[in-house]
Amino acid sequence: MIEAHVVKAAVVSILKAIGEEPTREGLRDTPLRVARMYSELFSGIGLDPRSAIDTVFEEERHDEAMVVLRDVPFYSMCEHHLLPFFGQAHMGYVPKSKIAGASKLARALEVAARRPQIQERLTAQVADAIHDVLDTAGTSVVIEAEHLCMSMRGVQKRGSIIVTSATRGEFAEAGVGRSQLMSMVQGRPA
Repeated sequence: MIEAHVVKAAVVSILKAIGEEPTREGLRDTPLRVARMYSELFSGIGLDPRSAIDTVFEEERHDEAMVVLRDVPFYSMCEHHLLPFFGQAHMGYVPKSKIAGASKLARALEVAARRPQIQERLTAQVADAIHDVLDTAGTSVVIEAEHLCMSMRGVQKRGSIIVTSATRGEFAEAGVGRSQLMSMVQGRPA
């Protein structure tokens, strides 16, 4: 839970520290706006992404059946600079006996992304949530993202994309099944 009054006071302090006047017309309501924004952007703090996968259906296993959800947009905040990173996530799994409503995978991503985060951890947390809740035979998550901390400061390489992946179950151990799922998740023919 965001403590709005503390965030507002901190924003006033930051504005003063950079040489701005927090009471001027354009900045007068900025501390409140930032506090409200942080309540939304960091709403995943303290929540478990597994809890978002709350619609699960029992289904008999179909050999070779894969469930893939591609091109799911997301944003998060880099915990190192508190600047956004954003992109697309691709999630896939081979069910044993449980499948989830497709929107639940996207919700697990949202819960994990709405906190100060690093992309590598985000990828692992989403893979763990899918694998654990659905007890999958194999799970793969690939995240592609641009980091504004790299695009607008430091090396300033706008458009650079970082790709991370996490696999669980059979796909963490096997070669052929893993490469097939990874190809599907990334939108290439297997």
